[in-house]
Amino acid sequence: MKPGRVVASFDSATGMLRALSRFLRGRDVPLIGQGPAAAEPLASAVLGAANRLPRRLQERAYAASGWAEAVPLRRVGEIRSDDLARWVTGHYPRRRSQVAFIGSANGAMIHLCAALAAPWLPQTLLIPVRRRGVHPDEPRADLSRTRAAGQALLGANPDLVLHHMHDANQDRLMIAGMTYFRVKWRTLPAAYRRYLEQTLAPGGTLVVADCGLRWPTTDAGPRHVFQHGAPGGATREEYRDGGPRVADYLRRYGSPHRRWDYPPADGESPEAEWGFEPALLPDLSELAARNGWRLVRMSFPEPEHLSPPVADLYRDWYRTRGLPADRLLAECFLLLEPWWTLRSGSVPYWMVFNTEPSHASLTAYLDRADPFDEIRLLLFSHGVESVGLASIEQWRAALAYARKVGVFTGVDTGAYPRDFAGLARAHRELARIRATSPMPLPMDWQVAEKFLAQREELRWDVADPPS
Repeated sequence: MKPGRVVASFDSATGMLRALSRFLRGRDVPLIGQGPAAAEPLASAVLGAANRLPRRLQERAYAASGWAEAVPLRRVGEIRSDDLARWVTGHYPRRRSQVAFIGSANGAMIHLCAALAAPWLPQTLLIPVRRRGVHPDEPRADLSRTRAAGQALLGANPDLVLHHMHDANQDRLMIAGMTYFRVKWRTLPAAYRRYLEQTLAPGGTLVVADCGLRWPTTDAGPRHVFQHGAPGGATREEYRDGGPRVADYLRRYGSPHRRWDYPPADGESPEAEWGFEPALLPDLSELAARNGWRLVRMSFPEPEHLSPPVADLYRDWYRTRGLPADRLLAECFLLLEPWWTLRSGSVPYWMVFNTEPSHASLTAYLDRADPFDEIRLLLFSHGVESVGLASIEQWRAALAYARKVGVFTGVDTGAYPRDFAGLARAHRELARIRATSPMPLPMDWQVAEKFLAQREELRWDVADPPS
């Protein structure tokens, strides 16, 4: 099967791969990298019309868009990890770099890579798998229905670990007709090895983006775990035990349940979407030693813990170059624009999602940072009024931190969180921001490393090349 038809286009890792690889080719990211800028007016009009549909029709259309790109259950065993790895590396231009990244997906890290003109290879990819006959609020039934397909996938790919994820809170619409198979490499694929050896210069640095986030899981077989729930608005306790907010949410969506029926967790694993699988480290250490590279393990416990250091790094970089550093661009999930961030002289602050914890992390940063004159905010709409969704009023309060201009960018506040046109509108509005400086030359890695290694949010472990 063609990898481009296997890997989800709506996932964080795919969106970040598209954004960074396009940046390294000198391009921006219209339509989240899935179409040309010339198609944005039509896409905005079509999706804007969808915003005005009755809620039920909106939800069905959103779910159908994901189902259309999912892999049929019977064909999951045909997927090959080597093809997936070659598909990833094929996104990038072939040129030498002093630093390269591998590991966890992270929006702040994408902005770090853009500043350094460095590539990133994801450890985790999402394979959406079609399946029918499972109610979104019955995770136990989802595992039962798809376990055999998961084992077929793993039988054909001994280098992968499967994290089967079911989140009926944030992914409710998508999982109506599909399930999420997130795969992580536990050994380094040959395509990644070749790409790094062709790209990373002698004496260069290989950085492991190591998000230490873990989540309760159920053992579903060798190299196969099932994860009920995910980081976001609902707490781990609410996924486990239910509660008033969960019961109210399920009632509003007409569910026959008042809590989720899931297979009990019997352990913890790296979180399916964001967590790093450390089994990959020995291969990376061997490759770095053989090629005379430094190996740096950049560890952080939560995805958003990298956002303040990278934002502050950008601000320091602008000031060192004699440029203003008073514009903040707050991005959400896969809504990333590294090209326009740098072209507009903006400081990037990335949020995992549109939930109350992400809102809290942004406002905590604004509370301690020097004030910004301008704040622009992108919001990803997932189509669901989920537990812990941050309201438009809460986001307005964050924009009020701006001294001069605090605006939503590409957001129809009346349609949120079902503002599907925002996927097309965000890029168009960013492209209209007045540019303050030409695109800079890449940041020096030694400068960036010195700055980041001093931050308390990060753990910095270095293995120097053998002498």
